[in-house]
Amino acid sequence: MHPNITENGSMEGFLIQKRLFTTFFKIGAFTLGGGYAMIPIIQNEVVEKNKWIQKEEFLDLIAVAQSCPGVFAVNISTFIGYKLSKTSGALTAALGAVLPSFLIILAIAAFFQQFQDIPWVKACFNGIRPAVVALIAAPTFSLAKAAKINFANCWIPILSALLIWLLGVNPILIILVAGLGGYVYGQIVENEK
Repeated sequence: MHPNITENGSMEGFLIQKRLFTTFFKIGAFTLGGGYAMIPIIQNEVVEKNKWIQKEEFLDLIAVAQSCPGVFAVNISTFIGYKLSKTSGALTAALGAVLPSFLIILAIAAFFQQFQDIPWVKACFNGIRPAVVALIAAPTFSLAKAAKINFANCWIPILSALLIWLLGVNPILIILVAGLGGYVYGQIVENEK
């Protein structure tokens, strides 16, 4: 059964709200490395496990969430929550996504100064850093496959990454140029038919 937009106050609506909150709370609590590291976990929970949206729609939501101002995890949780249960779903999913981070940061801020110089704590953070890089890199390959990146068009993400990394080009400009390029290409292909 695919949960759909529900009436406020219904039992089904309450159950969807509860599932949205617990799903995004779990994602927020157990993901290190920020929004991009969350992508495979969100995909697993939202697309594969709960079947709330299709994989193609998930890719579109990632693109929209990345291009909107704000935190990626909040943006994507808001979009998914809104799709399932309008405004209340958006608020519930967003709260679920940010609450664990808020509580963890609050606890760290209160106690970190006392522990930051302990050798084993430093060693733990040194071990976590490379793992976070892997968590960010892994979804890149999965997204490339799902976005049908091949030898003919692989130059687009490679060039975009190099422009951002080496020349400091604003990612918003990259997104705008890529969107305009996709639109122009689509018009050319459409006119040829």
